[in-house]
Amino acid sequence: MPTLDLIVDEPMIHESEPNVVLGDVDDRIQIRTVDRDAVISYAGGGSAAIALTWLVYERLAPFSGGLGFVATAWSLFVVLIYLLARQQWGKTAALDHLVRLLVMSAALLALIPLGSIVFSVFQRGYHGLQASFLTHTLRSAASQSKFREGGAWHSIVGTLEVVGIAMLISVPLGVMTAVFLNEIGGKVARAVRMLTDAMSAVPSIVAGLFIFAVLVQPGYLRATGFAGALALSILMLPTVTRTTEVVLRLVPGGLREASLALGGSEWNTTRQVVLPTARTGIVTAVVLGVARVVGETAPLIMTMIGAQLFNANPFSGLQDALPLFIWSQKIHAVGSGVVEDWLWSGACVLLVIVLILFVSARLLASRSGHPRR
Repeated sequence: MPTLDLIVDEPMIHESEPNVVLGDVDDRIQIRTVDRDAVISYAGGGSAAIALTWLVYERLAPFSGGLGFVATAWSLFVVLIYLLARQQWGKTAALDHLVRLLVMSAALLALIPLGSIVFSVFQRGYHGLQASFLTHTLRSAASQSKFREGGAWHSIVGTLEVVGIAMLISVPLGVMTAVFLNEIGGKVARAVRMLTDAMSAVPSIVAGLFIFAVLVQPGYLRATGFAGALALSILMLPTVTRTTEVVLRLVPGGLREASLALGGSEWNTTRQVVLPTARTGIVTAVVLGVARVVGETAPLIMTMIGAQLFNANPFSGLQDALPLFIWSQKIHAVGSGVVEDWLWSGACVLLVIVLILFVSARLLASRSGHPRR
């Protein structure tokens, strides 16, 4: 029986089709990867930039100053890396490396002030982070007393309670308002959105004066932690609303259409499809809202007043918070080294609380963003 030889020819290219030549996969730009040649080029470019800057500053021109030296060296480094990349890998790869360096430079410039603030606060306040400062109050402490006789325990508890109550008030209202603006809309949505934008520009002292004039001064509410939480919730509400609305817009419309096509109502679609999809972004909105109010002092001056005693009840009696603690210690810090130590230690504790809240929120968002198995 004769055998047939199967011959597999290359695919024919018609004359009407354009001849497109694609490079190998290895020649394409790989995102978030740096090969050995790039590392060598970066090291050589950095060394050459530092050497050229030293030559200019020390031998050719009468320049001086560490900031100018760093700026000049970094500028030369960017230019040299672009020239080296263009010589080795071509114009496209050179532009890719140039944009990477520019983005890294912008991120570094943004992190320098933040790192400087964190470093300065911890440098001046870390020695006060003792057990006594975290477990004692200012009840028996005087301006010239020893450091171990006073603490900010009452302020730490007050801060956590006030911010927690403000979150319980503003987060549900903000999320529901964002759902209304994005999922329902209508004629009222434009007015609500305009009011939300206007509230985001309200100074913090105005929120405190509003609660004081409407509730505290007429006698409907005393100066308590709950009054301070109401003032903070006014400041937190527009941030949570606007950020959540932006996040809900990013949810693909196909998910809504699929849920409605399967017979789900608009409420079930929003509750079971839209909100779980945007859960990570909503957590980010809450984090931004907390960051907006956790360090505010002006709204609490008129609503909480402050106290030196421990009070765990935010609905009765005067209560203190870390921003008020720092502000009051700043007033009495003239000529008193102990009180100045309390000031920086309180700022350090407030910064630690903020970092813990942010890290916890990001971890919660990352875990909730993964689909269930």
